[in-house]
Amino acid sequence: MHTLSNVEFMLLQMIAEHRQASGYDIIKLVEQRGYKEWANIGTTSIYAGLKKLSDKGWISPETSDEKSGKGPTPTRFALTEVGIRKLRNEILNSLSSTRERDIRFDLGLAALPHIGKEEAVIALRKRLDFLGQASIKIRQRYESQGGASLPLNVRALFLHPFSLIETEQAFVSRLIHELLEETSRHDQIY
Repeated sequence: MHTLSNVEFMLLQMIAEHRQASGYDIIKLVEQRGYKEWANIGTTSIYAGLKKLSDKGWISPETSDEKSGKGPTPTRFALTEVGIRKLRNEILNSLSSTRERDIRFDLGLAALPHIGKEEAVIALRKRLDFLGQASIKIRQRYESQGGASLPLNVRALFLHPFSLIETEQAFVSRLIHELLEETSRHDQIY
């Protein structure tokens, strides 16, 4: 089980990305990036998440002198050292061990700039291992229940995840390759 909800994970990412962010800043980013649609994140959950993260000591509120409009002065949040470590660990865990086509993996991908390319490659290689193990378990269940002799509707329940896992493995392999190429190009420049 994840120690951070998807909302909390996304909030830590956005605050890290902008160094400081208010609830209103985050709401605008959620709308711009479409998180509402694919991650099911709404306004109420954003403010509740900020409160939880603050209570856990992973972010700290900082009152700003910048005021725009007639409303109260916005409270901006910044990551604490503990929050930075928590975010890094969550990114690595999400990249390496979530199920195929999991929103959590997408959130990990969105947070790639917050970890090093080498760390990302290691986590993604672990993901390939994780997906390989998941495929083996599904194949064992498939074979133990009759394999190719199963009715089509039952076979489809096994064949669909096989297909998803194969596609995911190909995607992760390409991503690792691109990360390694970027690292190689960067090393050649410097």
